[in-house]
Amino acid sequence: MIHKSIEIKNNEGLHARVAALFVQTCSKYKSDIYIEKNGMQINAKSIMGIMALGASKGETINIIVDGYDEEEAMKAIEELLKDLG
Repeated sequence: MIHKSIEIKNNEGLHARVAALFVQTCSKYKSDIYIEKNGMQINAKSIMGIMALGASKGETINIIVDGYDEEEAMKAIEELLKDLG
């Protein structure tokens, strides 16, 4: 299991288009992937969950990845958020 805190740097935060890209990226992996923010934990493969989270620019989210491809999944998520920032 891997935990990482990541600051949202994208001007849009994790909304609409960015949320869809996030879900597409996470869905490529078999690992369980969750996002935590302010005590709320959602499945990162759920666009509705990500939209409900309401993560905005400057906020920090915690990414939790658990499974046999967790290293690759975390790397892909970090790259996505870096590229979008």
